[in-house]
Amino acid sequence: MRVLGSAVLAMEFLVMDFALLIAMNKHGALALALGGALALVILLTAGMMKKMTGWYLGSIWQLCLIAYGFVVPAMYFLGALFALLWASAFLIGRKGEAIRAALLANPPTE
Repeated sequence: MRVLGSAVLAMEFLVMDFALLIAMNKHGALALALGGALALVILLTAGMMKKMTGWYLGSIWQLCLIAYGFVVPAMYFLGALFALLWASAFLIGRKGEAIRAALLANPPTE
C-alpha cells in the first residue's frame, strides 16, 4: 500500500512540474507559487506514507490537483486520472498487504 501510494505521488510531482512549465507563460506569480507549493507538498507527502496521515493528506492533494485545472485545463483530466490511480493504489495495496500478512503467518512449505 505504501509503495503504490508513494509511486502515485511521485508521478504526480512530475506531472505538476510539467503543469508549472505550461502555466509559466500564461499566468501570474500567484498561480505559479500555488502550483509550486502543491508540487512540494505532494513530494513531501510521498515520504509520509507509513502512517494514515499520509493517505489523508494525499487524498486532499488529489482534490487540489484537480482544482489546478482552473490554471491549466489539462489538469482536470490528469487530476481525475491520478485520483483514480490513488484510489486503486489504496484498494490494491490493502489487498496486497493482507496477502503478505497471510503468507508471513503461514509460510508455504516445500
